[in-house]
Amino acid sequence: MLYSSLNYLSKSESFKEAVIKGIAPDKGLYYPHEIKPLSKVIIKNLNNLSIHDIAYESIKQFIGDSIPKNKLKSIIQETLNFDFPLIKVDENNFSLELFHGPTLAFKDVGARFMARCLGFFNENYKEKITVLVATSGDTGGAVADGFYNVPGVKVVILYPKGKVSAIQEKQMTTLGGNITALEVGGVFDDCQDMVKKAFIDTQINKKIRLTSANSINVARWLPQMFYYFAGYQKASKYKLPVNFSVPSGNFGNLCAGLIAQKLGLPINHFLACTNINDSVPRYLKSGIYDPNPSVQTISNAMDVGNPSNFIRVQKVFNNDIHKLKKQVSGYSFNDNETKKCIKNIYENNKYILDPHGAIGYLGLKKFSKTNPNQIGIFLGTAHPCKFSEVVEKTIKQKIEMPKKLSKILEGEKKSIKIADYSQLKEYLLEN
Repeated sequence: MLYSSLNYLSKSESFKEAVIKGIAPDKGLYYPHEIKPLSKVIIKNLNNLSIHDIAYESIKQFIGDSIPKNKLKSIIQETLNFDFPLIKVDENNFSLELFHGPTLAFKDVGARFMARCLGFFNENYKEKITVLVATSGDTGGAVADGFYNVPGVKVVILYPKGKVSAIQEKQMTTLGGNITALEVGGVFDDCQDMVKKAFIDTQINKKIRLTSANSINVARWLPQMFYYFAGYQKASKYKLPVNFSVPSGNFGNLCAGLIAQKLGLPINHFLACTNINDSVPRYLKSGIYDPNPSVQTISNAMDVGNPSNFIRVQKVFNNDIHKLKKQVSGYSFNDNETKKCIKNIYENNKYILDPHGAIGYLGLKKFSKTNPNQIGIFLGTAHPCKFSEVVEKTIKQKIEMPKKLSKILEGEKKSIKIADYSQLKEYLLEN
């Protein structure tokens, strides 16, 4: 499998080189040359396959010869060592809980898969590789955990000061070892811009082997399609069309779902659900892509003004907005609507939503008004305890803290404060 830059000014690369480089030299995101549908036999017999078998069949064409078959199967086994429960919330709407991994966030799958791929690629190198990543919340913790103590790999995480939850901050600032957190005076878009600048900075690239663990990296992005196969497999027993509602920030997760659909998974429709950072829902209505600066909300992982992966979403449909709109609807909701939803669902259904899941659920309810008798699955992207300050105040109920977080909360926060790109560059070159 070869990957091309979506700016079309760089040479094509193998999966291995695309992972190691993270972003193409021309600043473009890598995208596979071709996507071959799975055999109809596999799709028809999904219910007879394990999630590990499904994951292998869905991802193997994208890996090509970069990883041997047995090693790839081992990576998948190590990555998918926790379940994705499908929980009924109301009559036809379900939560696909993606937060049962080590950091209680959906990004555990992509981070663990990428860390193991990179560890395999880097095992014969004497020179260290630096993973540079920007986060608006859960990516930082998932990457820190996934790459912790991976030989030959150093991780540098940029996060916006005061704009992630207390638990999210602890997850990325307490491990130490090969993990360093940089606290940026700004918003997520500033962090993301700094990472992109570093990748094309010739001074840095002469001295350091850089890669990214954001969903711009193909090894972080593509494994997210495993969720959709797992969710569809569990929902297929209802014999109704299945729609997926995706809380969307950088749009890697939604795009992975679209790839699963191109592989032949019979998903009926996608909902791209955002907070008031609504660049994509506005585009779907107007046909004009006009990103705004990001605004802070209680669903901070979606506080993204200019989502990097949206160019991949457009590529799936060959930049045909009419085809895109047939498969994807966009909705946005504000903080008041989000909190009201969390409160109502707890009181009426005894289910606790986090702010991102609430936005996904709201999108399903809106869509179902004109599309009845269909199954709606919203992605539960993070455990509600990670947003306990907002959620507990809203439902007036204490959320039980999972044991795996207790030790992290006791750890000492260690971060380095930076204000601009020059300070990031100085840190990378000196360290």
